[in-house]
Amino acid sequence: MLKVLNFLGLAYWVEIITKTPQCTYYFGPFASKESAQVSYEGYLEDLQAEGAQEIQVIVKRCKPSNLTIFDEKEEIQKFQRISRLTRQAS
Repeated sequence: MLKVLNFLGLAYWVEIITKTPQCTYYFGPFASKESAQVSYEGYLEDLQAEGAQEIQVIVKRCKPSNLTIFDEKEEIQKFQRISRLTRQAS
């Protein structure tokens, strides 16, 4: 049944948006809103342990095409800053 709900876009997903790093994560699918709400605490704890900040949690019906969406520009800029700092330290 869950596969059918997900196929139709009627399954519930936990969408977690973090400001740092600038990412959107999807966890699911879930058959009910209640089961998604009960489950998201574990995902939230994991992201906080990894240092994620300014976290927003939304439980909604959707059909995400990607489970993790991140700002590639931000990651490239971070890499460039680290590269510059490493060269300056040498």
